Amino acid sequence: MSSSLFDLGNKVAIVTGAGRGIGKAIALGLADAGADVVVCARTAADIEATADEVKAKGRKALAVPTDVRAGDQVSNLVEKSVAKFGRIDILVNNAGGSFIADTMDLSEGGWDAIVRENLKSVFLCSKAVGKVMIDQKEGNIVSIASVAGITGYSLNAPYGAAKAGIINFTKTLAVELAPYNIRVNAIAPGVIASGGLLQLLSMEPGQASEKGESLPLSVPLGRCGQPEDITGGVIYLVSDASSYVTGQTLIIDGGLTTKLVI
Repeated sequence: MSSSLFDLGNKVAIVTGAGRGIGKAIALGLADAGADVVVCARTAADIEATADEVKAKGRKALAVPTDVRAGDQVSNLVEKSVAKFGRIDILVNNAGGSFIADTMDLSEGGWDAIVRENLKSVFLCSKAVGKVMIDQKEGNIVSIASVAGITGYSLNAPYGAAKAGIINFTKTLAVELAPYNIRVNAIAPGVIASGGLLQLLSMEPGQASEKGESLPLSVPLGRCGQPEDITGGVIYLVSDASSYVTGQTLIIDGGLTTKLVI
């Protein structure tokens, strides 16, 4: 297979939640594949650092502090991206978050906060960028879901429900945007040793290699995934290598969801 199938030269990508973890790894991976990258998150210092690393790879970068839960800020992100680069070829909806809580103890506000951060943000960004892509008559959208949206996820009901919503929304949007040559797919990661997971488990980021090794006891490949393990899937889904793939969810979980737990 020709490596040109994965070439993203002269493409422009937006990656949300790109200040750290999976989002940062995706942004840098897209730059390695040839794309110029707009990075956004709420913490300016984090995305500025990511943007600097993208530039160090010889690609152009733009850092736009953005709360993707707010429609006006998403509109500002898209406007600045188009003003800088003239187009948007790729959107990666990565931003999200969660906290552990038993469903019976979860407040209404807690439910709304998690669904807003993980699902509403995908809707807002996909709609805003989708309009640009419709005018272009091409584009690729990839949303980061989770295996929590495929199977039961105790102590994190709103997160699982939101990620399941992303998977369904991906299918619907893929059908709606197909006439405009826009493909829409999702990725469902499993246990990934990123800052978000470590924080959820009350770990310090520096302890990832030590404590992270005890997490994947039920993962067939015998290890936690790393943020970089998601990058290849994203590049595949936004490149010509997957030109006939849309409305799908690619599971990247080390085989976790292939096992029957009794």
